[in-house]
Amino acid sequence: MAVIISLLTALLLPALTKAKQQAWATVCKNNLRQIGIAAYLYADAWNCYLPRGTASTGKTWFELFLPYLSHPPADNDYRDVKIYRCPAYPDKEQTVCFVNNAWQFDGPEDTQGSPVEKPTSILGLSRLDGTIYMADNEYGCGREIIKIKNGPGWHTCDVWSTDHLPKITNLQRRVARSRHSKGSAKPGCNVLYLDWHADRVGADDMTPDMWRFR
Repeated sequence: MAVIISLLTALLLPALTKAKQQAWATVCKNNLRQIGIAAYLYADAWNCYLPRGTASTGKTWFELFLPYLSHPPADNDYRDVKIYRCPAYPDKEQTVCFVNNAWQFDGPEDTQGSPVEKPTSILGLSRLDGTIYMADNEYGCGREIIKIKNGPGWHTCDVWSTDHLPKITNLQRRVARSRHSKGSAKPGCNVLYLDWHADRVGADDMTPDMWRFR
């Protein structure tokens, strides 16, 4: 009997693991969509402006969206917001598992870009469905648990450099490379676009142009 149980466990475990991973990917997408609704409501209240990067004296996107969540947390504590977490993030103590778009470009020929810390208007942008606003955050040694205001990691929840793309080997601050991947041959992660739909993007397919507000 023990041998049979062991065989059944060995046969079922891969299927159960795959089902759990698929469920996590679905929850992550739904979380991003919920953040997208909060972002939309924020923009509607603030003349179509959205938060980008965070200056040392500014507020983060996950603070600014709190009043626009369907279920605002008690005492406006961002650590209680479940949709700010990806269930597949390896460290379950992490309170914010996504990074937003703080990347600005000087012109069409600029592919390096630089950080932008002020809110940006999305009024008149031509490709909302192709511009990334938020993405899965990488897990690595440079990602401190965001526990207290202005503590370690507080001002690193954004993307503003080619060094932050998932194809780069630097683990310090990049977008997640292999979150919700469909096998090791096609790594990728979930992203939220400016038209507020969420989808998966291959790590090697993500380019600076996908982060360009225009």
